[in-house]
Amino acid sequence: MDDSRISLTGIRATGRHGANPGERLEAQDFVVDLDVVVSVREDAIDATADYAALADAARATVAGTSFELLETLADAIARSVFGFERVMRVTAVVHKPAAAAALGLDDVSAEAIVG
Repeated sequence: MDDSRISLTGIRATGRHGANPGERLEAQDFVVDLDVVVSVREDAIDATADYAALADAARATVAGTSFELLETLADAIARSVFGFERVMRVTAVVHKPAAAAALGLDDVSAEAIVG
């Protein structure tokens, strides 16, 4: 084996992010999708990235930071996941359901790529 892709979709988290007045006063729902390229050299569980740990890193970043821009949040999540052993590239997409609903849209999201 060489490089493999892991997709984790629908990671739910709450955080205080937004540029509009009052958006960071109350926690809001966010949904994160991760596309992670890992270097896998053998068929063993410890030869890849821990899926739960990747999801936990995304949740911790959403909960533990506060940004005006969705783009900055996506970048922070991608960088937190990129720090894991064997991770070679990360794409993080952050969805903000409340913003989409307020605009009459199906989705509002930002994507960041690291690696």
